[in-house]
Amino acid sequence: MPELPEVETMRSGLAAVVGRRIESVEVPRGRLRPIAMRPSARSLAARLKGCRIGGVERHGKRISILIDGLPGTQRRWLVIEPRMTGLLLVAEPPTAEHVRLRLRFSGRDRGELIFWDRRGLGTVRLLDAAGLERACGPESLGPDALAISPDALRERLGRSSREVKVALLDQRAVAGIGNLYAAEMLFVAGIDPRTRCCRMGRARWHRLHAAMQEVLAEAVRLEGSTLSDATYRTALNEPGRYQMRHRVYGRDGLPCGECGDQIRRIVQAQRSTFFCPRCQRRSRGAA
Repeated sequence: MPELPEVETMRSGLAAVVGRRIESVEVPRGRLRPIAMRPSARSLAARLKGCRIGGVERHGKRISILIDGLPGTQRRWLVIEPRMTGLLLVAEPPTAEHVRLRLRFSGRDRGELIFWDRRGLGTVRLLDAAGLERACGPESLGPDALAISPDALRERLGRSSREVKVALLDQRAVAGIGNLYAAEMLFVAGIDPRTRCCRMGRARWHRLHAAMQEVLAEAVRLEGSTLSDATYRTALNEPGRYQMRHRVYGRDGLPCGECGDQIRRIVQAQRSTFFCPRCQRRSRGAA
């Protein structure tokens, strides 16, 4: 589930480990299926031991951790993609059995960085600069949703015949938006999620861009959304707070907070979409 606000919250929560030296690396072996990891767990543990955390960045829904001190002159990055249920923590994890990677640090207060993943769909890769470019550069990810301009958003999606809600989930077009926040920003913009991108004029793209910035910035400030399954947690293993501000997501059958009409749920590209049929009135551009 982690989308831009949740992954950005993880990134900021890892600031405390920047500059720390890795004393040991643990890749627990249990009854769970191992996650995708490259290089192998044994090789990763051997290569990271003694290195230092040089910085942490976010690329859409991915985190890259700069690793200083590896043999050779090339820099390396530990790129982690949480996917559905992955968390990056600097506190005790929700459960011990779902810990996939644990970096322990040296020093008086020691501390550790944990990658926890209940469903095991996340990935961990140690990459050089070329690998980082392939994984997180413009060939894989579009401009970040918090950095893209209104005209660039229109340029990248405006010619598409896809429904706008579906197009917003395309990480190659714009990075960071997922199912939850796409529904929320379309409600704030007053746009029917079934509207074809190519039928939207410049004014509506600018309105959508403004809603995108508003929703994402507020969700980052409130440290993301922890849904009913309670899977998502901050780096300190605390719940997010944006779920208390959801306008349409997960509220099918409940009254809209703006007009009182009933929130509806439909399926687009095999994903649930929530919207208000009155506030997001259907137009000729809707499918």
